[in-house]
Amino acid sequence: MGLTPTGRYRVRVDAIEVNRRIPFSAMFNFRDVGGYPAGDGHTVAWGRLYRSDSPHRIDGADRDAFVALGVRTVIDLRRPYEVARDGRVPELDGLAYRHIHPEHTPWTESQYEPGSSLARYLADRYADLAGTGAAGLAEAVGLIADSAAAPVVVHCVAGKDRTGIVCALTLSALGVSDADIAADYALSTEASARFSAWVAATTPEAEELPAPFLASPAEAMSLFLTELRAGHGSVEGYLRHAGVTDAQLTALRDHLLD
Repeated sequence: MGLTPTGRYRVRVDAIEVNRRIPFSAMFNFRDVGGYPAGDGHTVAWGRLYRSDSPHRIDGADRDAFVALGVRTVIDLRRPYEVARDGRVPELDGLAYRHIHPEHTPWTESQYEPGSSLARYLADRYADLAGTGAAGLAEAVGLIADSAAAPVVVHCVAGKDRTGIVCALTLSALGVSDADIAADYALSTEASARFSAWVAATTPEAEELPAPFLASPAEAMSLFLTELRAGHGSVEGYLRHAGVTDAQLTALRDHLLD
């Protein structure tokens, strides 16, 4: 057990920092991406990169807690209509806001068939995103690589799919194992349950979300990374194809590895 840079104790269990989640009252999937072993004795730095569901609901004590993290940059991966519908993170002193929309086909055009493999369905959606949204994903990873932008929060609506892909690509480029990346991704399932409970309590008339919008099976991320490598040789190969430069990959490691 040790103390993180933000003063939170961490306990290592099966390569997962079980209390990496930072609690907010109206955000349900906000967590630190630091602490994972990255090979050659390196560890992903704490307090540099956070992932989250949409922070548009920040107010009151949540706002104070967010400010205390010292976040400099928020990367919003949502579709333009989602930003217009829900709003964006509040304007705060010293906070830069970047809206980066990785183009991708709406999931409504590829309906999930109940009883079929949820992991396979999600991995296919992520592969689609990596194809059509390559430029946006590269822009997001490139911004994360800029030490002047850190600490960074990257988010979408639920913080599990688009956000999960950006964080997976980043962690893989840092040398984090697929097992740890998939386990980090899978933490979003618990967050989705908390979000669903909050929606049911605050908006009882809302329809229940389909299974793919709530679940994050580790197998889905493992499939995605394995198949991405099959197509591009490596995750770094994909990132270079998408537009991330060697200088950005070096900068990413320089400031996100302890």
